[in-house]
Amino acid sequence: MLKFIKGNLENIENVEIYPIISLLIFFLFFAALFYWVATVKKEHIEEVSSIPLENNPKNEEQP
Repeated sequence: MLKFIKGNLENIENVEIYPIISLLIFFLFFAALFYWVATVKKEHIEEVSSIPLENNPKNEEQP
């Protein structure tokens, strides 16, 4: 099965750039996520973590 994939990829010009681009996207996404986690305020984390425990969500009307 690998022969079929390898044969098709050999016919594409500049195919070696695609793994580099995908690695860069992967790395940049996780670097940005790590930066956000390191810089997010503790109050925001506490507010978001208590959302599932609320009985009356803010967007629902109270009777």
